[in-house]
Amino acid sequence: MTQLRALLGNNLRQYGMLLALVALVIFFQWRTDGKVLTSTNAQAILNGNSYVLIMAVGMLFVIITGQIDLAPGSVAAVVGICMALSLRGGSDWYLIIGIPVGLVVGVACGVVIARRLIRAGSSRLAAVSIGVAAGLIIGAGVAVLFSFLIHQFGIPWWGGVLVGLAVGAVIGAWQGAWLAFIGVPGFITTLAGQMLFRGLDQFIGKAESIGVPEQIQYLGGGYLPEFGPTTGLNNSTLLLGVVAAVLIIFLQLRRHARMVKLGSAAPALWTVIVRLLVIVAVIGYLTYLFGSGRTGTSFPVTGCILVVLVLIYNFISTRTPLGRSVYAVGGNRAAAALTGINTKKVYFLSMFNMSLMAAVAAIMFVGRSHSTGPSDGVGWELDAIAAVFIGGAAVSGGVGTVTGAMIGGLVMAVLNNGLQLMNVGSDMTQIIKGLVLLVAVAFDLYSKSQGHPSLIGALMRGLNPKKQMALDQAPELQPDIQAPALATSAAGTGSAGTIPPPADSAHSADKPASPGISQPPDRTGGSPGSASGPAGPSSSNPGQPV
Repeated sequence: MTQLRALLGNNLRQYGMLLALVALVIFFQWRTDGKVLTSTNAQAILNGNSYVLIMAVGMLFVIITGQIDLAPGSVAAVVGICMALSLRGGSDWYLIIGIPVGLVVGVACGVVIARRLIRAGSSRLAAVSIGVAAGLIIGAGVAVLFSFLIHQFGIPWWGGVLVGLAVGAVIGAWQGAWLAFIGVPGFITTLAGQMLFRGLDQFIGKAESIGVPEQIQYLGGGYLPEFGPTTGLNNSTLLLGVVAAVLIIFLQLRRHARMVKLGSAAPALWTVIVRLLVIVAVIGYLTYLFGSGRTGTSFPVTGCILVVLVLIYNFISTRTPLGRSVYAVGGNRAAAALTGINTKKVYFLSMFNMSLMAAVAAIMFVGRSHSTGPSDGVGWELDAIAAVFIGGAAVSGGVGTVTGAMIGGLVMAVLNNGLQLMNVGSDMTQIIKGLVLLVAVAFDLYSKSQGHPSLIGALMRGLNPKKQMALDQAPELQPDIQAPALATSAAGTGSAGTIPPPADSAHSADKPASPGISQPPDRTGGSPGSASGPAGPSSSNPGQPV
């Protein structure tokens, strides 16, 4: 058991759903006579579920803050129809696009000019006056220029993508403003948004099916191109796999060397090597699986977009003050506010980001479908929410990881795909998916009440729970987590400190007795930590700003 814990980085919980995913794949591979692990099926799973996984990334940050978003599906439908209409209408949209672009550019330029004048020593009245005048002139010029260009040449495909992203950003700002600045709880805000934007989609689209250009179809259903000599695999996929393996080996070995140099509790070198061998073997198999398909196919473009977004948001959540602020607000909003974190900003950005991710998902889905439709986005938010909770996010907020959300989404994707390959009806598929979500959350809550970290903790305890409990509590087996104090990372004040790891729980609905601030996983793969914050009552209604 000690060696297994060392091999898994002293954190068994984070591998629970990963092992469940592997078991699920093996089960369906057996029951479908080998139809799951084929190139065509793997490409279909990734192409058909990337949009849900991307929305799960955005939903994760909303749920970590203790909120919920019920509107992403409706937002995606509006984004899709607006993008398709702008590309079909072309020059007819010159005022609809030109005026807002000029307004945004004018306001931004005016604010920048005014701030620079104030910093240079000008009076506030003079600086604001000059900023307003400059903003009006610049904004009017940009509006006229964009309107003229669109009227003369229409909107290119990338312009349609920008229109879709802009629509998602505007809707996100609308949702975030109601939650952060007016104080309407996220559940009510997004429930209203779900109905509002679904009706708006029906009003704008009039139940039409509108096609999109080939370039957008490529974004939603294309594959990496082939190049170079014949190797038996798609060379783009092969290159991607080699780069990923080399990068992971380099980063893991560099991190281990730094830990040894700093004198921190570094894992044994043999455990690092064994983990790297397993990871490289998995990457090699996936490279073969995606690169050995029929001619013209390879690793999907949607998968590339997903990987890039996962890397970006994993970095934001674990290594930036903004990411730590999100965990802090979800763990204890009152204490987070007392440390100087702008809770309104966190709520606003989480809702804004969710709608932006819904816009990206909509562009990919419409591209894969080749056209819009009246049923676009129906039920998407439920799949995203299920992925986040199955991946280990806490119902009460403050806990969750991007990697966990991806694993949860893949569990649902493989479950859907396997049941379809087994010719299980849609009625039973929905029943099974609902039971999986319910059991996953309920079992985690039960494991916490019994003193075990999670599903994997229960699987590893065997027939001697007291012995496993002793191992869990052994000081020498606990990870030594060294991370900056949350107040320092999020608010910019204080000094670095040591944050002890809390009891490991993915779905704990109970708050600590003394107000604390939940931490995201540290850079060395530790479980979420907790740091005591200033005394203050826990907020019973996170929808109300402090």
